[in-house]
Amino acid sequence: MSKVIEQKKQLVEEIKEKFLNSQTSVVVDYRGLDVAEVTKLRKQLREEGIDFKVYKNTMTRRAAEAAELNELTETLVGPTAIAFSKDDAVAPARIIKNFAKDHEALEIKGGVIQGSVATLDQIKELADLPSYEGMVSMLLSVLQAPIRNLAYVTKAVAEQKEEQGA
Repeated sequence: MSKVIEQKKQLVEEIKEKFLNSQTSVVVDYRGLDVAEVTKLRKQLREEGIDFKVYKNTMTRRAAEAAELNELTETLVGPTAIAFSKDDAVAPARIIKNFAKDHEALEIKGGVIQGSVATLDQIKELADLPSYEGMVSMLLSVLQAPIRNLAYVTKAVAEQKEEQGA
């Protein structure tokens, strides 16, 4: 009996660590998806370095309470899977939201964003943000704009002086 209890304690500790070490954790209800659809979702998530697991709700509730994420326990009802992302805060929400567009059975329940319990609306807003690469690209274009404008002005002044000299 104590061996089973010890295994459960280890599992609770594992889930707690995943919550604490993840940038984002998205809790979903996968009821209604067949095995092929879940496998396809897992593959998409795995390609982005996201861990997608199904745990018993009682173990997840205990882990959430241990991680001081008590508000999350309300979402842990029915078949529940969790996507944990250590590196990219946006990717799990974006992938799951896009997958849910084609598979209505997949339902986002809530999640955790950087250590704070997030509502369904906050997860959906996060999903609408561009990826990390997209944000870096936007930042670079903003930083390049003044230099580009300076180059255009310099060129225009040079052309104007050239016309005046000719």
